[in-house]
Amino acid sequence: MSGLSMYEGVMGAAFGRLDAAIQRFHRLRGKHLLRGDVHMEAPASRAAQVLALCIGSPRRQQQGAMEFELHANERSEVWIRRFPGHTMTSELKHAGGCLTEKLGCVQLQFDLEARDGELSMHLRKLHFWKIPCPKWLMPRVIAEEHGEGDRMMFRVSAALPFVGTVAAYSGHLVVPVEG
Repeated sequence: MSGLSMYEGVMGAAFGRLDAAIQRFHRLRGKHLLRGDVHMEAPASRAAQVLALCIGSPRRQQQGAMEFELHANERSEVWIRRFPGHTMTSELKHAGGCLTEKLGCVQLQFDLEARDGELSMHLRKLHFWKIPCPKWLMPRVIAEEHGEGDRMMFRVSAALPFVGTVAAYSGHLVVPVEG
């Protein structure tokens, strides 16, 4: 055991440049239940709604309280997001120097970057039902986190050419203080 969290293992020294709340969140191990608030946007088109169904993301505009269940160890994490009226589950793994997320029938591969205390995830590759996505069809993904006191603020969106926004949500989770 290295003693490092999965995100520390992926990011190396750059992990230390993240806001304190982001570091605390990504160092959590075991099972945790966090609470916060979220604002979800509806997919932009009928095709986007079908894709949202395939990946398990919210399909209606809504806002309210959310619960986030985390099961974490140094090599993988399961994230269960309980949005108002919708649950979305993904599995994240450290593989090949990057972060891989399995979300429904989609597997995403991200590079992680720390800048000005924020965490940005940059999409490197995507497989849809194990079929690689061509570069010209790659979604534009925004996945960012920053800390404000005991809160981890997040913003996620994914939009495809010719289809529009498939998933978009933002909000915060209250991160437990260590000790």
